[in-house]
Amino acid sequence: MMKWVIGNWKMNGLGAALTEVEKIAEGAAAQRPEVVLMICPPATLVASMADKCAATAVSVGGQDCHAAESGAHTGDIAAEMLADAGAVAVILGHSERRTDHGETSQEVRAKTHAAWRAGLTPIVCVGETEAERDAGRAEAVVEEQLAASLPDTLPDQTREDLIVAYEPVWAIGTGRVPTDADISAMHLKVRQHLEARYGKVGSAVPILYGGSMKPENAGAIMAIAHVDGGLVGGASLKADSFLAIAAAAAMATNG
Repeated sequence: MMKWVIGNWKMNGLGAALTEVEKIAEGAAAQRPEVVLMICPPATLVASMADKCAATAVSVGGQDCHAAESGAHTGDIAAEMLADAGAVAVILGHSERRTDHGETSQEVRAKTHAAWRAGLTPIVCVGETEAERDAGRAEAVVEEQLAASLPDTLPDQTREDLIVAYEPVWAIGTGRVPTDADISAMHLKVRQHLEARYGKVGSAVPILYGGSMKPENAGAIMAIAHVDGGLVGGASLKADSFLAIAAAAAMATNG
């Protein structure tokens, strides 16, 4: 069983931060091959980070892309541009994009197609707000987001075509984490959706947990059924904490 540990640097990191990536790449050499490590930095660092990580066990992704291949879209970045810079994946539909930029699930679906067009793996994010969970609608909201954000078919019907990340909005950057039972129930719901949508391949699509994952709780979260890794925020900015989460993921593969 593979585990994925993907760092989302969000709007953090200048050129000097590449020293942390060098440390991560050095530490990754000692990690188990069953753990896939990736960093998704700001667009300004994708090319230089990809260069630093070349021939290492660490890959690089983007944080968003436009649905179009090119055109009059000032400030946007095409999936092809990310691939050209050395990215292999791209985060799509993160709650901060949905909230801060009003991004809809339909737009996420279009961007997912764009990622495939460019040869990138889309990392599609879903998750409920605190109000939606308190109202008992958490699973219904995630189901709605999955239905509208994911295309109905995968391009080549392989697990590498898609990664789904469940990130409860109320847990991102707050230090709050759902109970193990809550995470297990939601990941099972996502798995059932993927299997119903994509058949046998849906049972192999990685489902990551995101939301205040850190070295202290990563092992327990990674051991929960249907949790195939983590989409890590703040703890991915420093090599020591990111590698500690990777080590926890490695332990979980033995579980």
